[in-house]
Amino acid sequence: MQIYQEIKDKKIWEKFFYGIQEKTFLQSWNWGEFWQRSGHQILRLGVYGNEDNEGSPTSFILAVKIAARRGTFLLVQHLPAEVPLSGTKAGGPILIEELKKIAKNEGCSFIRIAPLLERTEENKKLFKDLGFIESPMHANAYEATWKLDITPSEEELLKNMRKTTRYLIRQAEKNSDIKIERSERLSEIEAYQKLNKEVSKRQKFAPFSDEYIKNEFDVFSKGGEAMWLFGKYKGEIAAGALVIFWSGIGFYHQAASLTKYAKFSIPYLLQWEAIKEAKRRSFKLYDFWGYIDPKVQPSHPWAGPTLFKMGFGGRAYEYIKTQDLPLSKKYWLTYIFEKIRSKRRGL
Repeated sequence: MQIYQEIKDKKIWEKFFYGIQEKTFLQSWNWGEFWQRSGHQILRLGVYGNEDNEGSPTSFILAVKIAARRGTFLLVQHLPAEVPLSGTKAGGPILIEELKKIAKNEGCSFIRIAPLLERTEENKKLFKDLGFIESPMHANAYEATWKLDITPSEEELLKNMRKTTRYLIRQAEKNSDIKIERSERLSEIEAYQKLNKEVSKRQKFAPFSDEYIKNEFDVFSKGGEAMWLFGKYKGEIAAGALVIFWSGIGFYHQAASLTKYAKFSIPYLLQWEAIKEAKRRSFKLYDFWGYIDPKVQPSHPWAGPTLFKMGFGGRAYEYIKTQDLPLSKKYWLTYIFEKIRSKRRGL
């Protein structure tokens, strides 16, 4: 029998996630802190006990109540693969029933889950059998990503890169006008957001707010888990990135660059320095955060960035697309609204 308890000890939470492979910082303790700073209610739920080992934790789940104009819902970003959902595992559907109970008590019209389960027909059927449908929008998190094993030496990593990527990195390294600077100061948000807003204006998308970026950096930087990297040309910032270092993985989460410096390939060198920083921390994996197949979706907004990421080596990881479990008729108003917005954005 499974037991669900609220977890209040950060050390217990982080220790559990350090021991699993498929994970992102969207299930970290600090991401819960981020949501709380943003004014949302959260629940850190521990799943205890199974038929083989009664009393030991099988998984931890961070759930967030989102109260938005488009609807109120319970959000679980990057649900760990270790969470027992299948009916073949002890109490599988019990988890869904627990989440439904929580969601209904909080006045939610649906549950939204972005699972870190491999995108297979079997796993798709698993969610369908539990009453889920594919969400009209992803849950503020990727549904596929590009990851690189960074345990090989720097020489081997360079060798395994696309020839053009390797060449551009080396050219940028030789250019004395180009400097890569690291910072763990919160005040750097002003420089990064100035860059980010210029890029968003050019590419016609809505950037994350100053508050969003500030909260994200602040909660992770206190434990040395966040770093700014800036690429400068003759002292002027040409590219920037916010990288999260959590639980043995480096995450390339936020980035922006100016086109007027494109010929100097500064983002390539900045990315390489971020990878080397993860190696210096003895991390084993680098997550480029987000992927679409450029051959299948050449006009997708992520097609260009994905080609850039692929040049560093690594491989794609594709997960089950975001799933929604409707709990009331109100959900369908949200569904229609998000479906229209998604089409407008070309996603």
